[in-house]
Amino acid sequence: EGAGFQVWRPFPGGVDLQVTDPFVLLDQLGPVDNAPGQAKGAPWHPHRGFETVTYLIDGELSHHDSNGGGGVIGEGDTQWMTAGAGILHDELPSERTFRAGGLAHGVQLWVNLPASMKFTPPRYQAITRDHLTLLTSDDGGALIRLIAGELAGHGGPGVTHTPITYAHVSISPGALLSIPWNPTFNAMAYVLLGQGYAGVEQRPVSDHELAVFGPGDTLTLRAADQQRGVSPTLEVLLLGGLPIGEPIFQYGPFVMNTRGEIVQAMEDYEAGRLGVIPAADLAPES
Repeated sequence: EGAGFQVWRPFPGGVDLQVTDPFVLLDQLGPVDNAPGQAKGAPWHPHRGFETVTYLIDGELSHHDSNGGGGVIGEGDTQWMTAGAGILHDELPSERTFRAGGLAHGVQLWVNLPASMKFTPPRYQAITRDHLTLLTSDDGGALIRLIAGELAGHGGPGVTHTPITYAHVSISPGALLSIPWNPTFNAMAYVLLGQGYAGVEQRPVSDHELAVFGPGDTLTLRAADQQRGVSPTLEVLLLGGLPIGEPIFQYGPFVMNTRGEIVQAMEDYEAGRLGVIPAADLAPES
């Protein structure tokens, strides 16, 4: 992906997008320990019709877009870009990270927009880790970092066009997490690192696996007593949302409702109607 970095992609692929609706893609980068000058990113490219949510666990990332948004995010930060009617952007390791190297680990989630909002104006949100809503389980065995949506009556800082819940959860070995869930939402847990069990059936889950929960008003996760690997805890993304229930046509960086809209997006991009790369970002770095 991007300029040649490897990602883990639980969907799309082996999971029906009707199950993941309103989400259309999830990528995990790393964790990878880059040597100096080795870190890669995604140079300038277009998007239309959805939102990209990049959550960084380790490392530092620089973002610029044709709408004037951007900045540098670090460990625990999120950049939330609504592409909407169309935008150009890049996501690259910061200059410091590129020169020094180091650990890189993050995820990018694509959140679909309903047909009525496909052409909403582009928007950029920078959500720093100190603004995340932090919650713990009753026994203190789980830490929840709520990025967007609502959990147990608490709201996250992300402003969403589509009703979703999105959180990063760390669960200590042997600890159990049982949390209330909106029964109108779909529900998934993606394992970033570690081993554990999902659902009341206690089905085993491990690194890079996606657990899809059935209908219900409670989600249950338990970390294995012994964690094998680099993380001492079970690290999980909790995500779910209200299904949009509309046709999805995806082609590369565009997510629309019809094939004709995809063709139009490609033509608009070629004609420069999705935005212009700022002149300052075209100049070579000294």
